[in-house]
Amino acid sequence: MNQITKYFNAEKYESIVFVLVGIVAICFATYFFIKVKQPFYNGMAYPLIVIALIQLTVGGSVYLRSPKDIERVNQIVQTDKSKIQAEEIPRMITVIKNFAIYKWVEIALILVGIIMFFFFQPMTIWKGIGLGLFIQASFMLLLDFFAESRGKTYLEFLYALI
Repeated sequence: MNQITKYFNAEKYESIVFVLVGIVAICFATYFFIKVKQPFYNGMAYPLIVIALIQLTVGGSVYLRSPKDIERVNQIVQTDKSKIQAEEIPRMITVIKNFAIYKWVEIALILVGIIMFFFFQPMTIWKGIGLGLFIQASFMLLLDFFAESRGKTYLEFLYALI
């Protein structure tokens, strides 16, 4: 398997994890709203659902796009390597820069979640929101860490082609 296929397949597989985490979060949030019906758990459900929608959207789009990306980049390598420097490398530089932004947003959400969890009274909606933020932002940070690492390796591979 070539490096291009390996990179985009890894993206595809991680996108499945993104979607699964989102589905699990929605299931928990639904359970909290329908069965538990306590302020703390309802509070936790809000960030679980909101961030799960992001996970489903991003994960689903990456999953659907990955096979086309494999074909697109393999075609570039076979027919016009100048497009690697003109198109694929700049695209990946932007992707890597975006991961830096995502990382800081996720760290900020984790910190807000921790502060809310420890600042507010036990079993309140706000404490639940804090825990939900912490859980979801932590998952996102972890998954984005692996995606960024793969992206950097793939970018190094692209530079080696020019």
